[in-house]
Amino acid sequence: MSALAAAILGCSGPRLLPQERDFFAEAPPWGFILFARNVEEPGQLAALTADMRAAVGREAPILIDQEGGRVQRMRPPHWRLWRPPLEQMHAAEGLENAARAMFLRHRLIAEELRAVGIDVNCAPTADLARPETHSFLRNRCFGEDVASVVTGARAAAEGLMAGGVLPVIKHIPGHGRARLDSHLALPVVEADAAALRAEDFAPFKALADLPLAMTAHLKYLAFDAERPATQSPEMISLIRQEIGFDGLLMSDDLSMEALDGGVAERSAASIAAGCDLVLHCNGEMGEMEAVIGAAGALEGRALDRANSALDRRSAAQAIDILAVEEELRILLGGEVYG
Repeated sequence: MSALAAAILGCSGPRLLPQERDFFAEAPPWGFILFARNVEEPGQLAALTADMRAAVGREAPILIDQEGGRVQRMRPPHWRLWRPPLEQMHAAEGLENAARAMFLRHRLIAEELRAVGIDVNCAPTADLARPETHSFLRNRCFGEDVASVVTGARAAAEGLMAGGVLPVIKHIPGHGRARLDSHLALPVVEADAAALRAEDFAPFKALADLPLAMTAHLKYLAFDAERPATQSPEMISLIRQEIGFDGLLMSDDLSMEALDGGVAERSAASIAAGCDLVLHCNGEMGEMEAVIGAAGALEGRALDRANSALDRRSAAQAIDILAVEEELRILLGGEVYG
């Protein structure tokens, strides 16, 4: 088998095309990511994940964004529709109940994901919700204070792992001060270093033992006035040394317009800065070829981190779904789903 590429890739539709199968076999990427364009119904989705793994000849990790609310790729009628995380955190009475409800929610999400072959969820969002947080992100957060975010995000991560699904904390080192949507433009954070350390970075420091994290496409003027965190050696060093995250670090989507240049340039800059992997999501073949060419092989310390993350995959613990749903109804005052 060829050396693994330091990349996670998508595909164009609900079924793997022959040219995609051949490309993935030759590349091959470390893992895959799915979006709504790839999702029709459970049988189709299970077949797609099996075909992806067959193309690369191994149990490659398969990711999805199944946060709840607006960012939820698997939806009714085949899967539950979840409320936005911030809305659910507010619905529970007290932080202890909110944490328990978030654990149960993510245990059910994990059950749905594993049933169709998905074993990594790009959640929880550990960003701190602030008054100025852009609407694309705000209700995806778990709270407006550090304690709420840490408690809710930790419970979410533990619920996923209890169901055999690895969590990806995002967007490290903190996206909450962004006033712009990083899918469309580069947000610039002007807060001083002390404020960032005390607030934005704090949840990620408390969650630094988790296996995977995704970077923020934000520029933090207090630390690097030239480059977004994804492509900043200073910010990646801060994530590793000060925040203390030693898990597998992936970029946010390279297709987002917060980053300059073509996808090859974006890939190379992200890897050079210290990201272990780059994430490319749109499934466009020409772009994926450029990403693979620029990202290079997954090797050295990055490969060690990737292996360590996958070592934390485990079989799902037993669950009584009806009992879990009933407990959720009690904790949330009757309204569980979106």
